[in-house]
Amino acid sequence: MGYYRPLLQRDACRPAHSAALGGGPLWFDHAELLSRDAPPRRVALADIPADSLARLTTPRPDICGLSQSRPVIMGILNVTPDSFSDGGRHFALNAALDAAQAMAENGADILDIGGESTRPGAAPVSEDEELGRIIPVIAALREQGFSLPISVDTRKANIARAALVAGANLVNDVAALGYDAAMPATIAAARAPVCLMHALGDPRTMQQDPRYDDVLLDVYDFLETRMELAAAAGIPRSAILADPGIGFGKTLDHNLALIRGLALFHMLGCPLLLGTSRKRFIGMIGGAEAPAQRVPGSLATALAGLDQGVQWLRVHDVAETRQAVALWRAILPEHTQKGAP
Repeated sequence: MGYYRPLLQRDACRPAHSAALGGGPLWFDHAELLSRDAPPRRVALADIPADSLARLTTPRPDICGLSQSRPVIMGILNVTPDSFSDGGRHFALNAALDAAQAMAENGADILDIGGESTRPGAAPVSEDEELGRIIPVIAALREQGFSLPISVDTRKANIARAALVAGANLVNDVAALGYDAAMPATIAAARAPVCLMHALGDPRTMQQDPRYDDVLLDVYDFLETRMELAAAAGIPRSAILADPGIGFGKTLDHNLALIRGLALFHMLGCPLLLGTSRKRFIGMIGGAEAPAQRVPGSLATALAGLDQGVQWLRVHDVAETRQAVALWRAILPEHTQKGAP
């Protein structure tokens, strides 16, 4: 099997024999052909098989009412005592509600609310504990008239079901439907969209000497397989986001390889979510020990993702990311800013 990574551009000088990536502002006329048994090589647009080209070019449908033709900013709201960056900060209900409103005012398009830390080494929490952290926040936000879409960050079907009933719109599953066997049917029955993320192992063990044959192709194959499982359960591909899982069972070199090769994942035919915000590898490269000091590096990786066509950015620092995205879009050629092909 060949893997086609589009070599994306955004210049106004676009040749007639080029193709737009997924209905967005970037385009390509060549791709890198990757294989497990041959060196990479550059191929022309005409040499990309029709089915692969269709996956790369078909416009992505709206998810949670959000257009995929412009970057989507997902604000992180952890209602946990032990998340790596903001553990405990939003644990109290009023603090969580205030943080949600602040992110909405700062330009978030959707919130991602989680009640179980998935930092390296974290232990799982009981369903009752997770429910008690998440559901009151979602219910209170909806009671207050909070209008932004809400994502629930959970691996567990009972949590997902309760959150969707309380007013959540999307399930963000860091186990890609692999932790709880009831999760695919639960999401399908609710007709909810889902984000499938790659992780090697669980949070307790994932950073213990992670290894891959080829990290880019291994993660791609995993996500393709999980998308097929979701489809078999009745979740349409049009309701799926894919996340390569930066920092989840990856070394620094693995993370960099995935960020360099992000455009490959467009061949999944769905929107891509990138979550690099404040992660440890940013501190390792940028010399920032504390997570809160990693905002500049987080913005650098977010912009690198946008240059490779990523549609969703999952971030702690909404206002800073919104400003960076606004500048990135303003620098695009005018016809692409307006959504023209």
